[in-house]
Amino acid sequence: MTHDTKFAREYQKKIPFIAHLGLATDELGEGTARLSLAREPHMSNSFGTAHGGVIMTLLDVALCTAARTLHPDSTGVMTIDLSTSFIGAGIGPRLLAEARVLKNGRSIIFVEGEAKNEDGSLVAKAIGTVRARKG
Repeated sequence: MTHDTKFAREYQKKIPFIAHLGLATDELGEGTARLSLAREPHMSNSFGTAHGGVIMTLLDVALCTAARTLHPDSTGVMTIDLSTSFIGAGIGPRLLAEARVLKNGRSIIFVEGEAKNEDGSLVAKAIGTVRARKG
């Protein structure tokens, strides 16, 4: 199993949506990723908490980034399936997401992760299947 955290970090610079949301890659490891997001007022729902779409995007990018660390030869990683369970409200100035690879295949990777508030309270859990696209 190979991993290349530099590749994964550089690849994110090619995705304008990540820059638009201000997602930050805080930590990368072999099959793991930790991302964060500064929560802006326009990212809120009618309750004043983080919108579910923002939380799902944070989780989606974290899961794909964790998978990407194991596939530096890929041209990209895309989500095939993503299931998210919302458990608590996204509050505070930052949201955090931690993701890890459960099973790595040649092109299909099973991943899971959690989104949390800065105080560690759980916001959502996700499990997904992603595909590493080869050149």
